[in-house]
Amino acid sequence: MKKIKVRLLKSINSVNRTHAATVRGLGLKRIDHVVELVDTPAVRGMINKVNYLVRIDS
Repeated sequence: MKKIKVRLLKSINSVNRTHAATVRGLGLKRIDHVVELVDTPAVRGMINKVNYLVRIDS
């Protein structure tokens, strides 16, 4: 299975509650935290929803 690394770039303070919940659902806890996730359509959708807060690392 293909994996992708996702990094949280910005704080989730003062963002939409559903976006903050999506970031938590991805497993990201703090700024510059990196998690490795399985590349599925569901995960891609979550990343697209909060694309202004996260970055995909190679």
